[in-house]
Amino acid sequence: MAFMEWRRFTFFDLNKSIDSGKISEALKGSQITTSSSGHNNLVFGDAEGFVHLANRSFDVSTFRAHDGKVNCVHHIQHSSFLVTVGEDEGGNSILRVWDTEKKDKQGSPSSLRSHRLQPGGRGATVTALAVHQNQLVAVGHSDGTILLQRGDVGRERATKQVVLRDSSDSISGLAFRITARAMFLFVATTAGSFLYNITTKDKEFKQNLDSLGCERNCCVATDCIPECNFIIGRTDAVYCYTPEGRGPCYAIEGKKKLLQISRTYLVVVAEDRKPGGGEENSITRLAKLSLFLGISDYIFYSLTLTVLDLQNKFLVYTAPVREVQAVLSEWGYFLVLTEGNNLLALAEKDVQSKLSMLFKKNLYDVAIRIAKSQQYDAEGLSDIFRQYGDHLYSKGDHSGAIEQYIKTIDTLEPSYIIRKFLDSQLIEYLTTYLQALHKYGLAGEDHTTLLINCYSKLNRTDKLREFVLTKDRDLDFDVDTAIKVCRQVSSADALTLALKHRRHDWYVKIQLEDKQEYKKVLEYISELPFHDAEANMKKYGPLLLKEAPQETTDFLKKLCSNYKPKGEPLIDPREFDGSRLEENRANPEEFIHLFLENPDMLIQFLEHSIQVDPHESNLVYNTLVEQYLQVWEAGDMEEKRQLGQKVIMLLQNPDANYDRAQTLILCQLHHFSDGLLYLYEDSKMYQHMMRYYASSRDYEGLLACCRKFGGQEPTLWVQALNACSKDSGAPAHVLSEILLVIEKDRLLPPLLVIDALASSSATLGDVRSYLLGVLKGEEEMTKQEQALIEKYSAETRAIRQQINAIETSNVIFRANLCNACNQHLEMPSIHFLCQHSFHQHCFQSCSESDHECPVCLPNNKKIMDIIKSQEQSRSLHESFHSQLERAQDGFSLVADYFGRGLFNNPVTTATSPGVIQKKIIESAKDNIASEARLRLMEGSSGNFICFKKYANKYF
Repeated sequence: MAFMEWRRFTFFDLNKSIDSGKISEALKGSQITTSSSGHNNLVFGDAEGFVHLANRSFDVSTFRAHDGKVNCVHHIQHSSFLVTVGEDEGGNSILRVWDTEKKDKQGSPSSLRSHRLQPGGRGATVTALAVHQNQLVAVGHSDGTILLQRGDVGRERATKQVVLRDSSDSISGLAFRITARAMFLFVATTAGSFLYNITTKDKEFKQNLDSLGCERNCCVATDCIPECNFIIGRTDAVYCYTPEGRGPCYAIEGKKKLLQISRTYLVVVAEDRKPGGGEENSITRLAKLSLFLGISDYIFYSLTLTVLDLQNKFLVYTAPVREVQAVLSEWGYFLVLTEGNNLLALAEKDVQSKLSMLFKKNLYDVAIRIAKSQQYDAEGLSDIFRQYGDHLYSKGDHSGAIEQYIKTIDTLEPSYIIRKFLDSQLIEYLTTYLQALHKYGLAGEDHTTLLINCYSKLNRTDKLREFVLTKDRDLDFDVDTAIKVCRQVSSADALTLALKHRRHDWYVKIQLEDKQEYKKVLEYISELPFHDAEANMKKYGPLLLKEAPQETTDFLKKLCSNYKPKGEPLIDPREFDGSRLEENRANPEEFIHLFLENPDMLIQFLEHSIQVDPHESNLVYNTLVEQYLQVWEAGDMEEKRQLGQKVIMLLQNPDANYDRAQTLILCQLHHFSDGLLYLYEDSKMYQHMMRYYASSRDYEGLLACCRKFGGQEPTLWVQALNACSKDSGAPAHVLSEILLVIEKDRLLPPLLVIDALASSSATLGDVRSYLLGVLKGEEEMTKQEQALIEKYSAETRAIRQQINAIETSNVIFRANLCNACNQHLEMPSIHFLCQHSFHQHCFQSCSESDHECPVCLPNNKKIMDIIKSQEQSRSLHESFHSQLERAQDGFSLVADYFGRGLFNNPVTTATSPGVIQKKIIESAKDNIASEARLRLMEGSSGNFICFKKYANKYF
């Protein structure tokens, strides 16, 4: 039989004559078919229907339980009830319950009930029986049928029966598993294993465990091992199961004949095939066994009996045996019924014998495990630890030895260990032991002195400081070093020392790191002077905020106000003397970094700071805005509403000293639209507002922005048009209103509007009203221009006729009145071709020139100035380009310069007085024609090309 590499021991003794042959004598000639034990009885059932009961003295009493073969027996533990299942004369299965303590008239156990089993078809025999605490009975049959009875086992009428049939394979084993919440029935068949959940009556359901089963008597149940509730033995191994499924398995080869379990010991009886011509060692071993059992014939097949300790993973006994009929567990023995009804007993060695055997082999670690599993007392365990330590000490493993000696502190005299480690090379191990001795509070004065000497030799000052601290005298050593050393041993002593010498930093540090007394620390700091309190809060503020956020924040508020230590009067007596006292107020900026992990407390702190001093620094306001926005972004709707109002109120506060650029970036990062739009508006960044509305596709907001600020910045409407043209989802009414304003205020030429909308998804219906309005306006303008052209043409013809008449015919002067004094003309008088006449003295008094009519002179001078201005502006190309770059309406500027003759060829300015009227007429004619041409060009795409050189880059 092969087995995994577990340690092998012999913890059981074999007794072949425990019953002095009584069982063999009583069962002589009986064919044992089933067995059980319980309530200080061994129970055997035979093929003739008899049941044999053996008591503690192995006295056997026999009674007939059935007319035919006894198939199964089960003696309920801690109860006098015995359940048997056998056959009657007709071959039917009968279940009977007996009370072994009550006798009938013949001296046999009294029968409590008898129940005929008819679960399946004819010919099915009972192969398995399980009983649990007088309340549950399960009977398995060869055809796979299971009969489950609930109720009092001893009362027939109190039981209810359920038939379970989910398999046609013979039932080889049954076992109940009862927990606080559920009841299970484990089932093993020859072809598989499964369980039923029988917690609820009439609602039993099946759960498969494995596809492999076992033979009869090769399965057992136990409650002592959590991972093994049901154990099945198969040829290759022993498998464990729980209600959750398969557990561990143990590789024991050989065909299993029988399994039994008691506590954590599992008995496995399996076949070992040994051929007659095998090795000499096998023959010798079998021959010895034969002589031991009194068997003289040669055996070709032997059985191996193995006992496993499943808890400690030991193989605690193994031996070859002949045929085994039964293995029972009672009275602390494993009782083996072999061929010929001989009874062998496996008695477990007492703990001391096991330990002695292990000590001889120096297996102290195994001895410790065995002692703990046997609930060994503390003194016994301490003795094992001492022996283990002595063994390790003798081998030179001083570290392992001292570890074992430490475990003996409660029971072993310390001097026993101290003497072993007094050597200077082993002083470090002695120090370890003495430390443990102090830790358990069992060290005396001598032990303390020795420990201090050890630390001194090892250059360790911590225990020396502890010793000094316990003396009632002033310390004559470095206080900081003493605190540091004492802290390693006793933080309370270190606190006492720090408090005594006013080492505030040490006191706070120890309270925080060792005691976690955060509120006490805050109370202590509140009693310190301003500079000490400020320094400690800067150093330990993050930890205090993490553990006591509200209390720490409240204290920082006081520290950043007019701070006064706790216990001092609110009014300093020096104030009555008129002395000006310095205000103790910390800078809030220096504490902002402490709140990195607690934004809510930081908001409280900063709000208090700006309430105390509204003119706080830029950093305080910026940080407050940032924290508002961070909490706003992660909050729910109500928090967002409240925090949003706070942010807007802060931004609108004229005393708020925040950085607008940084705040604008923060609003963008956290997508806080209200603050972003407020800052845009307040900074007159209307273009940015438009871009924000366009990017968020808020066209109602876009329209509102254009309506509100379009008067200050008309290009907003053009920008709105571009935004709508790029978005196919822009509402039609928005586009219509934008086009209406552009048309009304003439913000953009129609061609550019059409060009902008050409690449958009706008339909003709969306711009129909705009196009109709533009065309109607152009039509009206064309009519007006045409009327002006006709008017100017008529005037031009009249002037030409007048010029022609002056040049070719005589001029008759018919004026009778002086145009200066309105009196009748008298000689000498002066007449002009323009039909104005003057007295000579009137002309000399009002005329600026001898060659010009005083009446026509202002108008002629004005026209001449216009002509000169046009001629001068023809060479002002740089001025034209500069104005074109700055112009809002470049088209109008180009048209104006075109009308002023900038794009005409240079002409020679006539200065002759004789042609003044002719130049005036020609200039008027040119101006009329130019203006007419420009008017036509504004509505004509063909003539627009002549301005392309100057207008392309602007439009």
